[in-house]
Amino acid sequence: MVNQSTVTEFLLQGFSDVQELQILHFLVFLVIYLAALVGNLLIITAIAIDHHLHTLMYFFLCNLSFLDVCYISVTVPRSMVNSLNNTRLISFFGCAAQLYFGITFAFAEVTLLTAMAYDRYVAICHPLCYRVIITRGACAQIAVGSWISSCIYSMCHTANIFLLSFCGSNVVDQFFCDIPQLLKLSCADTSANEIVVIVLSALGFIFLNEQEDSS
Repeated sequence: MVNQSTVTEFLLQGFSDVQELQILHFLVFLVIYLAALVGNLLIITAIAIDHHLHTLMYFFLCNLSFLDVCYISVTVPRSMVNSLNNTRLISFFGCAAQLYFGITFAFAEVTLLTAMAYDRYVAICHPLCYRVIITRGACAQIAVGSWISSCIYSMCHTANIFLLSFCGSNVVDQFFCDIPQLLKLSCADTSANEIVVIVLSALGFIFLNEQEDSS
């Protein structure tokens, strides 16, 4: 299939048309973004430096902090730059990249949280068997599997959306590129694509349950 889109860029929703409020939005989100960035980087640094924290629980926590940094970096910086430059534009490929990486990091974070929940369950309910069940090899496999499955899952969603034709309005009713808003902008029949989104979401939920059961 070839994308027959005539849309080369999208317009994201802005917080305000007033320049002063846009600058205020930039400053507020800059402070929040830097706080989140510094907080997660401090966690990663502390775990890396202190050898007492080189345990499996903190291994998961370090990966989660890294995912948090990646996830917020997908949408927040773009929104801040748009506010500072008084624009709402995002390119077609920029929107596709934002959707892909947003889904990738979100799904990876969910799978990692599932693994962390199981890790704490074993530590509390089966403390004597913890070292046997939760091994370093198993944790490494979970982390790698989380990244690989997230990339594949996100690629399926992104391809499903951007194989559609966009030849009408290019105004995204959201501060970032998201599946429901992009489906509304397509000038083609999106019934099959909506079914694919539901099926992929259901498969993602089943995958998480299977991951927890197999662990």
